[in-house]
Amino acid sequence: MNIHTQKFLIDGPVGKIEVALDVPDAMREAGAAPRGIALVAHPHPLFGGSMDNKVAQTLARTLVQLNYVTYRSNFRGVGQTEGAHDNGHGERDDLLAVLDYMRAQPGQADLPLVLAGFSFGTFVLSHVAKALADAGKEIERMVFVGTAASRWEVATVPENTLVIHGETDDTVPIASVYDWARPQELPIVVIPGAEHFLHRKLHILKRVVLDAWH
Repeated sequence: MNIHTQKFLIDGPVGKIEVALDVPDAMREAGAAPRGIALVAHPHPLFGGSMDNKVAQTLARTLVQLNYVTYRSNFRGVGQTEGAHDNGHGERDDLLAVLDYMRAQPGQADLPLVLAGFSFGTFVLSHVAKALADAGKEIERMVFVGTAASRWEVATVPENTLVIHGETDDTVPIASVYDWARPQELPIVVIPGAEHFLHRKLHILKRVVLDAWH
């Protein structure tokens, strides 16, 4: 992602999980306190998805700019993460393990938490959020890009979730996202002319996320 990105392995339910960490400049250079912690989930691993996906990186970069200590991790079978693809079930358990690691770091036990996902990552994170809610653990906010509502059973999400979708997405047609969002009364931010991977529209994605925090 950048020269300051740290990559390392942590223990997960079925083996090692590869994690990338990015720290806000003010925290790294001046020791300033972060605003919170964030976890970014990447698109489908069987179709080339990884934590280095451009949308996932844009989400991470934007959250770092908003002063969040930001983590990404590779799903099972991607990069150095061990295990085999598990259709979102084992992946949910792995992300919960990453969250446990994040919370165990000095000063991070009680910081506000943001969950941000792209495509398949939104499906996995929706069920991570449900598990956290069932355990009485709070989430400050969620950001969903290319919500995979046409392909997976995406769980309901908190009402302040930021949902962003490309107008011309033919991987996940926007109509399916409307069908998922409508019963929850969730607004959707539509990026005109954007397809699933937001080619040449990543600067708009960044602006939408930054604006949502101001």
